[in-house]
Amino acid sequence: MAKAKPVLKWQRDPEGMRIRILEAAKQEFAAHGLAGARVDRIAANADANKRMLYYHVGNKEDLYLAVLEAAYDKIRSEERGLDLEHLDPPEAIERLIDFTWNYFLRNPEFLALLNTENLAKARHLKRSTKVKSMHSPFVEMIRTVVTRGVESGDFRVAIDPVQLYISIAGLCFFYLSNSATLSVIFGRDLLKKDALDERLAHMVALVLAALTGKSTADFGKADAAKLRTPARQLV
Repeated sequence: MAKAKPVLKWQRDPEGMRIRILEAAKQEFAAHGLAGARVDRIAANADANKRMLYYHVGNKEDLYLAVLEAAYDKIRSEERGLDLEHLDPPEAIERLIDFTWNYFLRNPEFLALLNTENLAKARHLKRSTKVKSMHSPFVEMIRTVVTRGVESGDFRVAIDPVQLYISIAGLCFFYLSNSATLSVIFGRDLLKKDALDERLAHMVALVLAALTGKSTADFGKADAAKLRTPARQLV
């Protein structure tokens, strides 16, 4: 009788291997972009080999797309846990801003991946069969909050939820992705904790003023700090 082939460690835990590969690939693509990323470095950092990468994910571009999809899935999944539907509308919007800001701070690789894919004109993301379906429930969640706000009298206008989220993400993204040059231009360290907290308070006041029709002065630092996750200083 032929002797059975031994089951290799990666074959016993294929999902664990896939997770390690995607994590290593995320770090590699974030640091070097798609063009500069090296499959051999990804394999080494995942404690794998190239054959395993191709078996679990595919070629380099397939791996890059899988990393993008996983990155979007992660942020959308965490947003679903914000419980916005059970908060008063202004508090829900404040929590969304706070989450987006601190998520970007905690996950600089996500911002790097977005930069890389935008430079490619979303060429790889257009191949995804998953990303659009991830975002539909998220848009509806924001739409529901805005609709409740208008009905309760908290908000004066029913802003398009896509425009609202792009504005929130843009306020966060531009500041962080350009902090190095902006710090030099304006002669201040924009990544100090006090500067990060000031930025969050400003964004909350700006967005709530747009929704409510009130002045930004009506949303002071004390109000903006209610749900805030303390920002960590970046070095």
